[in-house]
Amino acid sequence: MSLIIIICFTLYTVVLFVVTRLSTRRGQVTNETYFRANRKSPWLIVAYGGIGASLSGVTFMSVPGFVASSAFTYFGVVLGNMLGYIIVALLLLPLYYKLNLTSIYVYLNRRFGLWTQRTGSLFFFLSRLLGSALRMYLVVYVLYEFVFKAMGISFWVSAVVFIAIILLYTLHGGIRVIIWTDTLQTTFMLAATFLTLYFLLHETGISFTGFVSNVSADGYTQLFETDWKAGNFYLKQILSGIFLTIALNGLDQDMIQKNLSCKKLRDAQKNVFVLSLSLVVVNLLFLTLGAALLFYAKQTGFSLPENPDAIYPAIAFNLSNVTVVLFIVGLLAAGYSSADGTLTALTTVICYDFLGFSNEQRKDGLIPVAEHRKIHVRKIVHIICALLFLGVIIAFKPFHDESLIKTVLNIAALSYGPLLGMFSFGLFTKWKIDPQHEKYILIIAILAPIISFLLKHFSVELFGGYNFGFELLIINGLITFIGMCFLIKKS
Repeated sequence: MSLIIIICFTLYTVVLFVVTRLSTRRGQVTNETYFRANRKSPWLIVAYGGIGASLSGVTFMSVPGFVASSAFTYFGVVLGNMLGYIIVALLLLPLYYKLNLTSIYVYLNRRFGLWTQRTGSLFFFLSRLLGSALRMYLVVYVLYEFVFKAMGISFWVSAVVFIAIILLYTLHGGIRVIIWTDTLQTTFMLAATFLTLYFLLHETGISFTGFVSNVSADGYTQLFETDWKAGNFYLKQILSGIFLTIALNGLDQDMIQKNLSCKKLRDAQKNVFVLSLSLVVVNLLFLTLGAALLFYAKQTGFSLPENPDAIYPAIAFNLSNVTVVLFIVGLLAAGYSSADGTLTALTTVICYDFLGFSNEQRKDGLIPVAEHRKIHVRKIVHIICALLFLGVIIAFKPFHDESLIKTVLNIAALSYGPLLGMFSFGLFTKWKIDPQHEKYILIIAILAPIISFLLKHFSVELFGGYNFGFELLIINGLITFIGMCFLIKKS
């Protein structure tokens, strides 16, 4: 079994580097190529690759496990996601294209000042670093538990191998490479999911309609929770999905950077519309896979592991060699797609928002980086970001005890709230921040998540049994917005 997995891993990695080579062989790779793919990315390719980038290893594994505790109620978040993408396409993308941005946080500089820009960049950096590293952690964790551990290879060595591979194929070509490798990741992830679902139903000897009837009777297909006090109440799920998408996609350098690589605004908008519809279908597929895994366990008497993230791999490894191969290939695709774009995005915000790659910072007295040195500086930053990734993955292992999708979304609700508040303040008001008080924006951005966390922790006692779900992001953004009102420049 270990030999099969190692062969899969090796072959997949070889294919990945072949695609990397093909995507960079034409023309010189400049900083403009690395950061924006020379604004020549085909919108349909970006949309298709965006499926894999949006889902990641957390969705590939945690959503099926999530069905065990919450049925299909996660679908409320998915519906909200679709509405959020429409807002991103119609409100935020026109702004970014109009200002011709590479780092979207330069907008905060133009609107308020350098302190606000760097605060926004810092929160994105921490949020994306933690979120994407945890997504990649899941891939390393599974392969370590099921393969490398028995071979005597330590967890940290496994992590080093994965990060080294991602570093090698993204270091040179950046966003141009990622646009094309994401199509590969999406293809393998979807193929693995479809085929695994087929083999599960085939093994239990039941038709798809019979399967749906059975899991419906077991309550796994419940789409909406109607208890308003519950953390997954359907209106909260939908509302949270809207704002999570706006924050995690519209205010996220990683996702927006791929859209900004399209030739023009209209192409980027078409990409987002197609992606939003596709993700509804694909998330339903993953939820169905989760129900199929639970149905298989019930029919065969398979003992489910305590950790919900281990349900999918445990059954895949028990079923057959074919499902093992499918699972490994799908997991690799999901893991790589969640980490490669993030490394490029983190490098971008450091270079543009802190190291003088953009003209806005030069106006503030920051010494610009000479053009001939930018490639060298960018590569150093890229390597440092990869090392930080590695550190988070290794440090998190002792704390992995629940479904990782909850952990990732809770981190997002706390860390993206300040970004939501700052951008909302800039877009929906005409107020200006007093330059003498702008430096306090960092304090506000730190206090908002702390207050939000305390509200969530004590919500049952304070609000008569009410549980905060992902709507905590909205509260977080609102606190930041209100805090910024105290910094308004008086005319």
